Amino acid sequence: MTVEAKNLSRDAFAARIAQCPAVILPLGATEQHGYHLPLGVDIILAEALAVRVAEATGATVMPAMPYGYSWVWRDAPGSVTVESRTLEDVIVQIAESLARHGVRHVFLINGHEANGATMKYASRRLWDHAGVKVWRLFYPDLGSVMAEHCESPTWHGIVHACEFETSLMLAVAPHLVDMDKAVREYPDRDRGYFQGGRPMGELSESGVFGDATLATAEKGEAMLSIFVDSMARAVREICAEA
Repeated sequence: MTVEAKNLSRDAFAARIAQCPAVILPLGATEQHGYHLPLGVDIILAEALAVRVAEATGATVMPAMPYGYSWVWRDAPGSVTVESRTLEDVIVQIAESLARHGVRHVFLINGHEANGATMKYASRRLWDHAGVKVWRLFYPDLGSVMAEHCESPTWHGIVHACEFETSLMLAVAPHLVDMDKAVREYPDRDRGYFQGGRPMGELSESGVFGDATLATAEKGEAMLSIFVDSMARAVREICAEA
């Protein structure tokens, strides 16, 4: 049986929630990821993780949020940005809506690092809600997982269109990856970006921050398995405590 709400009837959805009152809301973004990856990387990866976690836990996957705070890529073709507060309001209203139907836990599986603050504030706004809680999940133990499975360093701790994301995409959607266009780029560290407001789009020629040429599907699948196991464990433990 499908775990995705978009493919369920109202009765099938209600039956799943009666068995497990938890849903997963994938959070993504629509933004450039170099010339070798599609605009929807963050959506695709969040959805892939969500489906695997749902299959392991009995949770139900809601349709993904396809837009995030992507201001740093606002001038790159196809990139779309929404204000963090707008996304925060949508998350809160989704959770409040689902609470009416018996959902007690909304797990945000995030594929876009810049959504982090939005997730935090949405979860805080609903912490005192009597019926529903929002929980945040984003690539557990990312640093140690990358240290074990990736050969290249990050660009000052940031992952974008690099070996990491490209490997994950090769594992879940290889038909959307053009490795002939993958490049290695580590822009100079920029004070305007790290201490000011300069967008990342002004720093990179390729849109890649790292070394995408070293990516493989095998690395991606190994990392995905670790993330899914960790996220599924968190979902089960949180639901068991309720």
